[in-house]
Amino acid sequence: MMELEQLFLKRQSTRKYCDKPVTDEELEKICRLGALAPSAKNSQPWKMFAVNGEKAKEFAPCVQMFGANKWTNACPAFIAIELNRGKLAEKISEIFTFADFSGNDIGLLTAYITLAAEDMGLQTCILGIRDEKKIAKFLGEPEGSKFPLVIAVGHAEEGYPVRTKDRKPFEDVFKLIK
Repeated sequence: MMELEQLFLKRQSTRKYCDKPVTDEELEKICRLGALAPSAKNSQPWKMFAVNGEKAKEFAPCVQMFGANKWTNACPAFIAIELNRGKLAEKISEIFTFADFSGNDIGLLTAYITLAAEDMGLQTCILGIRDEKKIAKFLGEPEGSKFPLVIAVGHAEEGYPVRTKDRKPFEDVFKLIK
């Protein structure tokens, strides 16, 4: 297991994958770890779909809208995240708080998934460009289902560089109030 800081520094968006397959067991473990992510009111407003092997090749066009993400044709696996909000208590709470936390919850789930994959020696890329209608049809989910994110998963092509994190100066994004 990687030291946490090293894991954070190593994780990046990878867009070139080798042909080494991702196992079903690896995908299940990544999703099991992802499912430990916190969520508002413990609502867990998600469902994860792992698409692997030959089915991943068929799935790739779902994330290639407007000619984007053609590199996903070589991606061996995907995890599609469905927004699955169903708790009545959560909906009632929103009336009083005027807040929908599901986007935050999906973001936390995504962070857990990508870091779990990296810790297991797999790389990821979070995809926001996607065709939700095609995804729902592909996965056999009802029309109108929401898929806010898809995560590409695989082994980086040999020699794929680990890039230095390009971040704003820490002083610009942090202030300690005492």
